[in-house]
Parts: sequence; structure tokens; C-alpha cells
Amino acid sequence: MSNIQLTKREQSLVTPSQATTIVYGASGLNWKGKIFYYWRVRRHLALLNTFYKNTLRRKECYYGPFVGEFGHFLLHNLPFLSHLKKNNVKIHYCGMDLHRPFLVDENGETIVESYTSLRDFFSESKPKANETQVPEDVRRDIEQFKLGAKKSGLPFLDISNKDMYWFTYRNWQLNRKQSTYPLNELFTKTNIRSAVIFPRKKGGEFTPNNGGPWNYSEIAQSISPYFDKVYLVGHPSLSGAVETGGNIELKVSQNNSETLKYCAQADLIITQHSGAVHIGAYVDTPVLIIFNGNPPIKGLIDTIRFRQNISKHPLNYAFSLEEIENFARRFNN
Repeated sequence: MSNIQLTKREQSLVTPSQATTIVYGASGLNWKGKIFYYWRVRRHLALLNTFYKNTLRRKECYYGPFVGEFGHFLLHNLPFLSHLKKNNVKIHYCGMDLHRPFLVDENGETIVESYTSLRDFFSESKPKANETQVPEDVRRDIEQFKLGAKKSGLPFLDISNKDMYWFTYRNWQLNRKQSTYPLNELFTKTNIRSAVIFPRKKGGEFTPNNGGPWNYSEIAQSISPYFDKVYLVGHPSLSGAVETGGNIELKVSQNNSETLKYCAQADLIITQHSGAVHIGAYVDTPVLIIFNGNPPIKGLIDTIRFRQNISKHPLNYAFSLEEIENFARRFNN
């Protein structure tokens, strides 16, 4: 954990012992459980290293399926796929069509050779890591992809293996196996000073990862004097209702090309501790994490340690409506 760079404020916001490292996965197990756990880790590492070696040698592979949370796509999948592409690997990918706008280089050229696209099913199934329960028609598409991958004889990394994905794969790729493309270069900066807000719909309950609910209409109103435009963006199934008017506009859409554009052209991204945090790393836009509750923020230590491979810019934090407005005022100056 010593290589994680924390700001002075972040030191009081995180719980370092909660980082989901390979070693963390063995905590709480008895000696028999630990033997079995590390045996599986060794098998997973051997599988990953063999896949990686053969992929770089053959310059072609199959990868997928990814059916999970946006943050997992941006932190653990897109950086690895970009790394493979920069090593001239042809990638046959299976994942949600929602993410297609991010699977490009700075010129807008696709980084995958073929795309088995899965429809948007988030209105039917709540996303979870890469373990989302998918509808039957999506499951059939995934099985067809896996069948084609196996028949091809090419290296195939099946990331639907939960145990391998969570503790082994995510940590394995931190060792010089991640790259990014500057997606901000796809868009022309305007003279409009803007902020984007992701009005996450999390219900009325407090969660240790996301905090409590916010009144996003109040947030938008509070920062509106400091920007020319305030845009509300995100996925319809995951976004709450917000009052608009004046310089506050609703841009919630299933089209992630639009979301990416508004984030790239914005001066500031405001979001709960969720996957949207990581868009800023790809478009070079500062991020303010808002947390309605008292720290520590569960999972923030992983957000920081995984994010360091894709961005060197520190995150910003606010814990009340007053802190959000004060940050916007200082940021504007």
C-alpha cells in the first residue's frame, strides 16, 4: 500500500486496510481456506500470464464479456484493452453497446477489431461489478461469443470468472498493463464555461460507498451562478429527476457519445462516488466527488489506487451543499 499517493485530505477519507488487493482476499479465511484461495490465485495468474504472452505473440485475441458497472469498465477493462491496442493487438470484444463511444483512440478510430455488442439492459437488471444478472436474450448472445472464441483457437480471456476478475485480474493488470487514449482530443473546447452533474438515483438509503441521497436540483441551483451552463448527464435508468431552467439543462441520455462530449468540454464534473468519477481521467476534466455523510468513504482507497494508472490529477471532495457551492465559487475564480 506504500505506493499509493494520497493527498493530505484523502488520508482521513479512506480506510487503507479495505483495499481489495490479492492479500485482502484471504483475510477472514481459516488456514484451509487460505490454502485453497492462494491455489486459485496461482491458477488465475498462470492463466492471465499465458493469455497475455500468447496474445502479444499472435497479435490477436478474444476478450469479454463485460456486463457490469460503468466504473469497472473505465478502471479495469478499457485501460487493458487500450494497452493491448497500443501493442498492435486485434481485439474481438464482447460488451455493452453503451460503452462503444469510449472504445476509440484520440482520432475516433475503434480500438477493437470486432464488437459483439450487448443491448442496454440496465432498466431490467441493476449493474454489479462484472456480475450483473443479464436477461435471457443477452445470455444467449454471450454464449455465442464464447463459442466463437473457443472455436477460433485464439487466446481468449473470459472475464466472467468472478473470483479471477475481482481479486486477481484487476490487481494483475496494475503492473504496466494499462494505457489510455486522450479522448478529450475528439472534441473542440468551447468558450462556454460549464459544469456537468451526474444526478445519481440511489434511493433514500445511505450506503458506505455512495453516501446518502442529494437534492440535485439544489446542487444545480447552487453552482449555476458560477458557470455559463450546468448540464445534467447520465443514464436514464440511473438518474433522478432534476428541475431545469435558466442555465441548467437536462442532457440525460442513453447515448454515451453525448455524455462524453459534455464531460470533455466541461470545466468540472460533479458526481457521487461512482463510475462517472473516472470519465474525468479520459477527458482531462477535474472531478468533484460529493458524499452526503461522514467519512471514511468505503471503496475510495480502491478508486484512488486503480485510478493512478490512468490519471495523475487528484480528486476533489465535498460533504455538504455549502462545500459544493464554495468549491464552485473558488473554482470559478
